Amino acid sequence: MTQPLLRALPLMIMAMFLIPLGDSAGRLLGAFHGVNPLFTAWSRFALGFLLLAPFALSRPALLLLTDWRIWLRAAFLIGGISSILTALRTEPIADVFGVFFIGPIQSYFLSALFLREQITLVRTALFLAGFYGVVMVVDPRFGLSPGIGFALLAGCFYGAYLTASRWLTDAGRPRQILITQLLIGAVVLLPVGLFHWPSMSGEIAAFTTVSALGSALGNLLLIVALGMAPASRLAPFVYIQLVAATLWGLLIFAEVPQERALQGIALILASGLATLFLRERR
Repeated sequence: MTQPLLRALPLMIMAMFLIPLGDSAGRLLGAFHGVNPLFTAWSRFALGFLLLAPFALSRPALLLLTDWRIWLRAAFLIGGISSILTALRTEPIADVFGVFFIGPIQSYFLSALFLREQITLVRTALFLAGFYGVVMVVDPRFGLSPGIGFALLAGCFYGAYLTASRWLTDAGRPRQILITQLLIGAVVLLPVGLFHWPSMSGEIAAFTTVSALGSALGNLLLIVALGMAPASRLAPFVYIQLVAATLWGLLIFAEVPQERALQGIALILASGLATLFLRERR
């Protein structure tokens, strides 16, 4: 393991635990305090922007706002965050994250269709295995609940977001693109965020802060880690989010996923890691 990877790896792991922690706080707000998910989504964008602006806001970043592709990517991000927070009001966090990881599978096929990226038989088979893992988590034998439906929608938004991110690799630096997404999200969701402003209490304020900071710090650490080591080396560790979501669900909500859901999560994890390993070998 190279020295840059050794330095970047702790930051990457911390990021993968912080992002599901922010979503756990969002679940506490929606499921236990009746806070509307759109307020939580807006507060995440707004507080994230205020936190990262001193480090990332610049004239080149603001100039990116003239690129319509930046707005399209931001729309996918807004839809994904709003949908996943809606799903977390009623569904266990491990199940939501398991379904959410349909995003990379969708992105693989969207990138082949729109960006002309190469498709191989082995990678396609691994992605289909991951899709079957998502089906195991969803478990359609018992019907599709609205919460799982929103988790699927969040995953679809995420897949489009990943594809748009590949499309925009030449648009600007990662931190510049991130700050524009936070700014757009904060502005677009401002009316609904203010409309659904909750009766603020100490707990609601604390969970709102943790939700925003978990997401913002997680993404900031991710950017720092990607600046220290190649993205291809760090990519497999994205799937730590599945493990982290399961652990946070157990520790915070005492939620133990059903056996079939655990098997599905394990299959998603295995297929994702195998896909990334093959890409690294090539």
